[in-house]
Amino acid sequence: MMHLVEYEDHYREKIDSYYLSDEQLHYTETPSKAVERSRLDLDRHPVLAIKDNDLITFFVLHENEGVKPYSENRKAILLRAFSTDFRYQGKGYAKQSLLLLPQFIRTQFPHINEIVLAVNVKNTAAQELYKKCGYKDKGIRKMGRKGELIIMCFQL
Repeated sequence: MMHLVEYEDHYREKIDSYYLSDEQLHYTETPSKAVERSRLDLDRHPVLAIKDNDLITFFVLHENEGVKPYSENRKAILLRAFSTDFRYQGKGYAKQSLLLLPQFIRTQFPHINEIVLAVNVKNTAAQELYKKCGYKDKGIRKMGRKGELIIMCFQL
């Protein structure tokens, strides 16, 4: 059964062997880079989806300043750097980890009442996944480094 855990150093080897395709890297950063950023910014919380002791999915939950460009809700958290290891793609794991996320946030971040994310307009597969998992497009658009972003949110 899959479960979500906050990153700790003993997961370093799993992070270093996580594989993203070139296409994935167009839309997201590597978990290694995201973990390094989190060492410098305590509002960033790297999260791993583990199944059978394998790292399947990775993302960062970013509080406070991280969410500000996308939402005025001070009790929102930003979901960023979301990816599934290329070797596990297409098996429903990304959806499974997103469905586990609301309860994880209620437990680990009880002050949070909304999950916000930004997805590239060209990344239609990710948009469909988020919609299936209950994320709503509020009609807000922002320009990102790699093009226009759709801001989506999930109310807790």
